Amino acid sequence: MSTIPTGEFITHSAEETFELAYKISEAIHESTVFLLQGDLGAGKTVFAKGIGAGLEIDPAEVNSPTFTIVNQHDGRLRMYHMDLYRIEGGADEVRELGLEEMLGDPGAVVVIEWPERLGSYSIPGAYLVKISDLGVELRALCIVFN
Repeated sequence: MSTIPTGEFITHSAEETFELAYKISEAIHESTVFLLQGDLGAGKTVFAKGIGAGLEIDPAEVNSPTFTIVNQHDGRLRMYHMDLYRIEGGADEVRELGLEEMLGDPGAVVVIEWPERLGSYSIPGAYLVKISDLGVELRALCIVFN
């Protein structure tokens, strides 16, 4: 079982946010879901890049899939990166994107930006990562197991 730290973390730069996610994902050896919440520019994609890097995925390849909605990356484990910012239909639209298949992919890591757009769709056993911009480059990251 993966050991993912929970609690509150303060980072002082985008690089520190990336490194925190990198260290977390180095320990992942099984299916894991991350729900990334935060305002525009808070650092959700930076965190996703760090997760990817820890899974041996080139972070330059991990970009916010705002228009494609889902990107798939293959590394040590497969990573699905979803950006639900443009989703308006809630749970029904998310089902049409194939989220259930992604969640059922053995060993896959699913990273979802803007999970509040899931509507009534629930993902038990996910890690909720709330990223708050504290000004300048300071970020507060609260990681809780859902």
